[in-house]
Amino acid sequence: MIDTTYLQRCIATLSQAYSLLLSAERESIMYDMYRSACVKEFEIILEQIGKLLRKVLKSYFHSAKEVDRLQFKDIFRHAVVHSIISDEECERWLVYRDNRNNTAHDYGEDFAEQTLQLLAEFIADATRMVTHIEQNNASQRER
Repeated sequence: MIDTTYLQRCIATLSQAYSLLLSAERESIMYDMYRSACVKEFEIILEQIGKLLRKVLKSYFHSAKEVDRLQFKDIFRHAVVHSIISDEECERWLVYRDNRNNTAHDYGEDFAEQTLQLLAEFIADATRMVTHIEQNNASQRER
C-alpha cells in the first residue's frame, strides 16, 4: 500500500499558500513569502508524485530495478501506458517538470511568476493524482 498522507498535506499547504498569495498585495513582503512557499511546495509535490508513481509502476514491471532506472518524465509516460493517468494529464506533468527544472536553475522572479501561472491547474492535477494512486492501491489489493 502506498501512503499518500504526506502528499495530501503538501497539496493542502500549497492550496493555502496560493490562496493567501492571491489575497496579498503584489508589492508586499507577504506576497514574496507566499510566492516562495508556493514555489517550494510545487517542487516538493512534483518530487513526491514522481516517487509515488515509481512505486505504483513497480507492480507493472518484471523487476523494481527497471522502474528505478526510469527518468522522471518516463515515469509519467509509463503511467499513461498502464492507464494510471491520461495522455492529457501526462502532458501537463511534463510541462510542470520543465517549469521546475527552469526554476531550479534560475530562481529569478520571472521564473517564480511562471510557476504561479501553473498553480491552479497543478493543484487540481496533484489532487487527481492522489485519487489515481489510491485507486491503483485498491485495485492492487483486489488482485
